[in-house]
Amino acid sequence: MNATIPDRGRLLTEQRNTASRQIDVMPIEQALRIMADEDAKAVVAVRTASADLAPVIESVVAGMRRGGRLVYVGAGTSGRLGVLDASECPPTFFTEPRQVVGVIAGGDAALRASSEAMEDDPEAAAAELNRLGIGQADTVVGIAAGGTTPYVLGAFTRAKQCGAVTAMLCCVERAKPAAVDHLVILRVGPEVITGSTRMKAGTATKLALNMISTATMVCLGKTWGNLMVDLRATNSKLRDRAIRILCDQCQMSRRNAELILDQANGRVKLALVMARLDLDAVAAQRRIDEHEGRLYPLLGAPLE
Repeated sequence: MNATIPDRGRLLTEQRNTASRQIDVMPIEQALRIMADEDAKAVVAVRTASADLAPVIESVVAGMRRGGRLVYVGAGTSGRLGVLDASECPPTFFTEPRQVVGVIAGGDAALRASSEAMEDDPEAAAAELNRLGIGQADTVVGIAAGGTTPYVLGAFTRAKQCGAVTAMLCCVERAKPAAVDHLVILRVGPEVITGSTRMKAGTATKLALNMISTATMVCLGKTWGNLMVDLRATNSKLRDRAIRILCDQCQMSRRNAELILDQANGRVKLALVMARLDLDAVAAQRRIDEHEGRLYPLLGAPLE
């Protein structure tokens, strides 16, 4: 006989939203206004959680400076959001693909085809973390809107056994699990469609993941001011952005910017140091390395 299925009705993510009780008979415009009003709560929830997100980011930065990784773990929508954020770091910040990793219950196939049943296996994530060789310099961020996903809870247990820092992102009030170092609660309230956490819980989660990865990369010197300088110009859009940065910050023509960008093999940060300090690529890279990738100590603040 199957074990009794736990009653999750107490969870805020499973409760009914009073504003949308009659959404199926509302005019579309009215329904959309309700959705927009509820989505706005996601932004407030993430802003409110900023103080709890900060130590998570500090842990990720400290770990990465020791060669560690940021590893997202989740199932369903939560897992897909983690994989999405991880996949956007290499093109945005020129990170190694192994630096930010997304783990989803059911593997890559679950990105397109539902495999929600996989979330009930607490051992599956542990096996994936073993494959990744999780260690003391890594930070494992488990994402579970309802805060009860066995796949994610199992990941925390294994990560702590390996000495990693652990953080949990959820959208319900709950006690901090024993294997979790940092608990971040995004208090978005009940969904417009009851239990559909792909909506504002998903929006809040995406915002929080954006903040974790972006703030981490800023701390690691991947930006100069708010300029995206630690990227490689590998397509027309990125090449144009790189050329404009060089023109603005080095007071040079587009033609000269193109030439020095080519000498830097498309790497904007390297080209900036070469142009501003009149160095060849080898010497410029040495200076960058001496300052742990940060441009401010080398070049001061960007020009306004």
